[in-house]
Amino acid sequence: MPAPSSSSPSSSVCTFLLIFLLAVRASNCAAKATKNTRPPRQLSVDYYAKKCPQLEQIVGSVTSQQFKEAPVSGPATIRLFFHDCFVEGCDASILISTNAGRKELAEKDAEDNKDLRVEAFQTINMAKELVERKCPGIVSCADILAVAARDFVHLAGGPYYQVKKGRWDGKISMASRVQYNIPRANFTIDQQLKLFNSKGLTLEDLVVLSGAHTFGFAHCKQFVGRLYNYRGTKQPDPDMDPRLLKALQMSCPQFGGNSDIIAPFDVTTPFMFDHAYYGNLEAKLGLLASDQALVLDPRTKPLVQQLGKDKQKVLPSIFSSYGENGLNWCEKGKKTWREEEILHECSEILRELFHRITFIIYIGVSFCNAFALDIHSSKEEQRTRMVREWLNSRSNILPNRGNLLLYGNLFPREREDAFS
Repeated sequence: MPAPSSSSPSSSVCTFLLIFLLAVRASNCAAKATKNTRPPRQLSVDYYAKKCPQLEQIVGSVTSQQFKEAPVSGPATIRLFFHDCFVEGCDASILISTNAGRKELAEKDAEDNKDLRVEAFQTINMAKELVERKCPGIVSCADILAVAARDFVHLAGGPYYQVKKGRWDGKISMASRVQYNIPRANFTIDQQLKLFNSKGLTLEDLVVLSGAHTFGFAHCKQFVGRLYNYRGTKQPDPDMDPRLLKALQMSCPQFGGNSDIIAPFDVTTPFMFDHAYYGNLEAKLGLLASDQALVLDPRTKPLVQQLGKDKQKVLPSIFSSYGENGLNWCEKGKKTWREEEILHECSEILRELFHRITFIIYIGVSFCNAFALDIHSSKEEQRTRMVREWLNSRSNILPNRGNLLLYGNLFPREREDAFS
């Protein structure tokens, strides 16, 4: 007589259901990027007007505090925004941390991003945490970064401009994509234009967005070549004011200097967001070779001169360009909806996936237990107890209540772009 089977029909069904759930979820994650593209997004100033109307006030409370306690947060966050937008669009992928054991480094750990200040990342993470408490699962890290950058422009004396919102968070962050997408400190105008044009940006965008160097700092390694061996001539850059050259050489020796030493982009008003940057270029006071090149090239020089004189023109232009062109940059990568979502923690991707899989497994197990009870017991109180225990334990499985918004459907669907 054959030995009785150790598995019941109900357990076999449960095993199948669990395997099915995980298989479907995995197939969704592995779908080809050419399928299921999301309809074109429309950024708008009032994107969160109904779902999170207090967004800008929440972010503003963090940026104003950071500007007082750690002023470097201002230029650091603006630079962070720029580095994010130029690599695969304004999707906050630069905030994602490299996961332990992963061979491919994340964007933030790329060589070109190692100098990004921790204060910038702290600012966005603090703002995201507060926003999640009020509007869980609604606002993207990408939009918070865009709003924070605008706030710091205004806090430093620049204009307060409206930020169009509706960006999604990228789920792919690769250091290998950074090197050829970030302008170098010694780029010629031709090299800068080639890069900007590849992002759908124009010569005017190049000159205007370079004005972000009206405040902030750079490490010696970014400009030391200009001080001693400009483009292989073994001589300093002749287009640098001798007084600035001498001062920089005192702080940045050609060899063996302190790698932590920094110098301001704008030597006249280093902590203000104004248009002095352009006047400095005309006076040979530009810090980077790529900046000084703007006033040396006949294609960009007229605009530099115009912006240097017209404060009213330059201030509303800088960084509002991000709002107008940010969507184009995002669309350049032709991402699918499977590559983007609204993250609950800006630096974590695997944790989001872990909680989703955990939730799926837990639902499967709970369903199977209830299914087994239904077969082997007719006691209503047992089924009621199982449901009650499952509901009470949900908060232990999920990191916060906000995650429930994403887990409402087991399998991802397109998120509504317009809230009603």
